[in-house]
Amino acid sequence: MGGFFGTIAKEECINDLFYGTDYNSHMGTKRGGLATYSREAGFRRSIHNLESDYFRSKFEDELDKFPGKSGIGVISDTDPQPIIINSHLGKFAIVTVARVANMAELEKELLDSNMHFSELSSGKTNQTELIALLIIQGRTFREGIENVYSKVKGSCSMLILTEDGIIAARDRLGRTPIVIGRKDGAYAVTSESCSLPNLGYEIEGYVGPGEIVRLFPDRIEQIKAPEKEMQICSFLWVYYGFPTSSYEGRNVEQVRFSSGYRMGKGDTSDADFVCGIPDSGIGQGLGYAEGKGIPYHRAITKYTPTWPRSFTPSNQERRSLVAKMKLIPNRAMLQGKKIIFCDDSIVRGTQLKDNVKVLYDYGAKEVHMRIGCPPLVYGCPFIGFSASKTDMELITRRIIKEFEGDADRNLDKYSDPSTPEYKRMVDRIAEMFGMTSLKFNTIETLVEAIGLPRCQLCTHCFDGSSRF
Repeated sequence: MGGFFGTIAKEECINDLFYGTDYNSHMGTKRGGLATYSREAGFRRSIHNLESDYFRSKFEDELDKFPGKSGIGVISDTDPQPIIINSHLGKFAIVTVARVANMAELEKELLDSNMHFSELSSGKTNQTELIALLIIQGRTFREGIENVYSKVKGSCSMLILTEDGIIAARDRLGRTPIVIGRKDGAYAVTSESCSLPNLGYEIEGYVGPGEIVRLFPDRIEQIKAPEKEMQICSFLWVYYGFPTSSYEGRNVEQVRFSSGYRMGKGDTSDADFVCGIPDSGIGQGLGYAEGKGIPYHRAITKYTPTWPRSFTPSNQERRSLVAKMKLIPNRAMLQGKKIIFCDDSIVRGTQLKDNVKVLYDYGAKEVHMRIGCPPLVYGCPFIGFSASKTDMELITRRIIKEFEGDADRNLDKYSDPSTPEYKRMVDRIAEMFGMTSLKFNTIETLVEAIGLPRCQLCTHCFDGSSRF
């Protein structure tokens, strides 16, 4: 998916920029980039590959090369960023958290208009450069960003570092968040609010859907007011978000705990204790244990020295190996026990195939799985939350094809927990992995836990309800 951080201050900004960007590292693993601006040195930029190392280790030795009191940084799960542009709008650097679903169409349109692309990633057009070219078609930054909003299918939030402040523009439907922080003499803007407190920032507010603002060291100017309609991704609270982050004023850990509590309260299964699958299943597991009134124990632990992040390689063989290597079961806690395991989601089933078998091999008597979101029946065309290239990578679609002969048939029935089709699908998943029982959260419970009106949440991957 990706995350970004920007700051503008009365003093040199590189320390806040470096650590603030690093706090988005759980959002992606492909590229990291920084750009700063100073009147004396102009724009400075650096991009590093993060597929074999971490953001911090890549950039720490070159921080003195970034003078300036304003800067933007990005952890990108797509293309190398930031991009630096010289245009009739002036010079600027740009980072995006985006998924351009109609990339080929827009690429052709720009090429036919005598535009050209210079930033290529693996031989393909860099989507951040494409967004920059759409911006410079406008007479002003506002007009250019609105051009992006009108033409991009998918989503796009961005930070633009100019010679006069930082522009933050949130996706037209607010599918991804932007949070503003403030401290004496500085403002920050970020995808993840967990970037703010250790750097001394307090949350000032949330950029609204389609809103455009410009940040200065001592003030914020609104360029465009927010839209009334919002479709923020509900999966943010389930999976991507760091526990201390908040979106729209709703804390990630609180939502996971509340969701688990509601599920546990209504569960009649007999078990000795609850365990959350690290990392994003822990909050749900703690809530589940409290709701059900049984203990929470750590029967599985993540090996954090080398697997601190939840994102995994795009290669299927390596994904399978990583799924097994990063979680270590504890035989002493598992032996002879009936256990409820809480996890965030089941996408492909990669992390269940070996792990459930290991739990039994280590002595578990019963293995009950409770999933923090509904089954993922629809691929997401709006944001890049997984490395899936096709809906057939979803375990639900493979089962539907097995049952129906067509992976696209009766999707509405397989998304509805009141139907026999839904029950059959869930039972088949449990059977495939040898679970004693399997239950998914409902959309209604998840929406209640998030605490926003359902009309403001995108639940497309569960029910196919959103459209471009």
